[in-house]
Amino acid sequence: MTNRKLSLDILTLAVPTIDDARAFYTSTYSLGGTSLDLHGAGQLDLVAAVSSVASTEFPGLVVSYIVDQPSEVESLLAAAAAAGGEVLKPAKKGFFGGFTAVFRAPDGAIWKLATDKKKNSGPAAEPPTPTETVCILGVDDPKASKAFYTALGMTVDRDYGKKFIDFEFDAGTSRLGLLRRSELAKDAGVSDSGRGGGTSVLVSRQQSRADVDTLLAAATSAGGQVTAPAGVVDGGYAGQFTDPDGFIWRVASN
Repeated sequence: MTNRKLSLDILTLAVPTIDDARAFYTSTYSLGGTSLDLHGAGQLDLVAAVSSVASTEFPGLVVSYIVDQPSEVESLLAAAAAAGGEVLKPAKKGFFGGFTAVFRAPDGAIWKLATDKKKNSGPAAEPPTPTETVCILGVDDPKASKAFYTALGMTVDRDYGKKFIDFEFDAGTSRLGLLRRSELAKDAGVSDSGRGGGTSVLVSRQQSRADVDTLLAAATSAGGQVTAPAGVVDGGYAGQFTDPDGFIWRVASN
């Protein structure tokens, strides 16, 4: 096992136009300035790219934006719809608990708004801020994917076998979760169209170039594929790999 651990520090989304996507996320989540920091619970980055995945296809990844209470789910869903998002599932109580809603951003990314509470305890926060964000990957075999990510230094938090697995995470980063792809699409309210890991890139920041090299080697040994060998990029040092389900990771340091 590597001495370094993989972390989900930034989620990079391929979007048709950066300005339009920035306006959408800034408006929906009340983000300040030019930063797409999700109120200290993860960070977005945007790259302009012509995606090979249609905006209506299932990208294989859902970002769960977890807030404190139902009124905040409703408030965020209304903001997303007003900014041009498509409501995939209206806000409602879950059968087994909690309160959720799902929308698709204009760039095709799918977001689930959620709280574990069924009732409000007071007025909605203005703006609602997340207690955490979770990038849930739709995978063929959650147990096999768990083995891959633990080989890269991640520590399992909750393990429900084939149902759902997630990992511990540090403050300021996003949590990583695993769910069978067909179940994730069903939960998001979309058909399981498309293939592979979509066009999103999950970015892990490392302390040194040696850490980058170590993680890329660990990914290869665990069954991933290095798609861009480590090298000097824009003044830093980075390499890229895909996991066994095709999700793209970029590992970088200064």
